[in-house]
Amino acid sequence: MKAARRLCLFLWAATAFAAGGARLFYSRTFPGSAPPYFEVRVEQSGDAEYREAADEELPLKFKLSDDETGAVFGLAEKLDYFRHPLESPAKVAFMGNKLLRYENGNTKSEVKFNFSEDPAAQALVDWFERMAESAGMHIDLERAAKYDHLGVMKALTTLDSAMENHQVAAAAQFLPMLDRIANSETYMHTARALAADLAGAIRNPQK
Repeated sequence: MKAARRLCLFLWAATAFAAGGARLFYSRTFPGSAPPYFEVRVEQSGDAEYREAADEELPLKFKLSDDETGAVFGLAEKLDYFRHPLESPAKVAFMGNKLLRYENGNTKSEVKFNFSEDPAAQALVDWFERMAESAGMHIDLERAAKYDHLGVMKALTTLDSAMENHQVAAAAQFLPMLDRIANSETYMHTARALAADLAGAIRNPQK
């Protein structure tokens, strides 16, 4: 089983290398929501960026694991790199205008939709939404650590709950902040202890 999994990862890596620097892009526009707009860009290397404005000059940068990167690019491949419509014909509530785009050199294909019944499309949207939610938690934790020490525990508890429910993407992005909180006496003992526990869980995930 492990050998087969390694072979799959090797084949994906070889395909990705041959593709020559592909990128996936996802955005959701939903006036009245918080935030009303966001976008996520994921490179073939796993390097990713989160923005809450298309012209944002200082995006939050993070890196997906090899497994996470393989999962999102694998789903894009299942969707034929967005060369076909994904919008469901069913009448559903407005869930935000979504855009998925694939770029690789001079090749570019994209699709826009509100809701799709395609399982691969739903899974890929879930991945990007998880990345955006994780980025939001990162931003909230960093803001609390700088300006609201009493709010650090709330931000850590939110992260703890998300990790318990497997809703965190690119978990390693939290390590520098968690280590800083765990090792600083300016924060409450309970916050420092929870930060240390979360960092340990990220470094040594349960199989």
